[in-house]
Amino acid sequence: MSDDRLIVALDVPHAIAALELTQKLGDAVSFYKIGLGMLTGGGLGLANELKQEHGKRIFLDMKLFDIGATVEAAVRGLAQFDLDFLTVHGDPHVVEAAKQGAAGSATKILAVTVLTSLDRSDLDKCLLRPGDLADLVSMRAGNAFAAGADGVIASPQEAAMIRALPEAQGKLIVTPGVRPAGAALGDQKRVATPAQAIADGADHIVVGRPIWTAQDPAAAARAVLSELL
Repeated sequence: MSDDRLIVALDVPHAIAALELTQKLGDAVSFYKIGLGMLTGGGLGLANELKQEHGKRIFLDMKLFDIGATVEAAVRGLAQFDLDFLTVHGDPHVVEAAKQGAAGSATKILAVTVLTSLDRSDLDKCLLRPGDLADLVSMRAGNAFAAGADGVIASPQEAAMIRALPEAQGKLIVTPGVRPAGAALGDQKRVATPAQAIADGADHIVVGRPIWTAQDPAAAARAVLSELL
């Protein structure tokens, strides 16, 4: 089985396309991310099939945000799919509710700090508090850990800062916004190479387009993995 530090994002239109991609990837990849865009395209059924029939690990990236009772109920329902990771927004009340919903399951709750597609100017437009973006990510990570999060989602550029937090001991750091050397950035703004992300403290990296748009996705995945050695 492949090195599960690599999580491949199945950001394709629907479950049929995703299954075709996983067949091309074969044993080169053992961990997949299924995001919100796939939800109406058979995402939950896909998660269950990959997990139960193919033995893959599953990261369901829903970024849940709502009042506590609603988040708790949603997570309780999703946890029945035997997921490995599930994302929620990093606000403490959301994290606390998600942990209650996941109680008794193996699902780990990962808190989103600041999306890797955003920079300081985007936060200003959203009327979020002023300050250095990396410092805000660090504060949100610390608050999420204090609320019980099993880990956080953050850009690789903040991985080292988060790993240095006392609260981060024993916690997971998962980094999207990872691009192999020479790959196009797409809609990501805060990026790093796979090797740099792992060296800076990430436990898992998430890579999508550079793999699923490649002529040979399995070879592209193996090339990413080779950077982690």
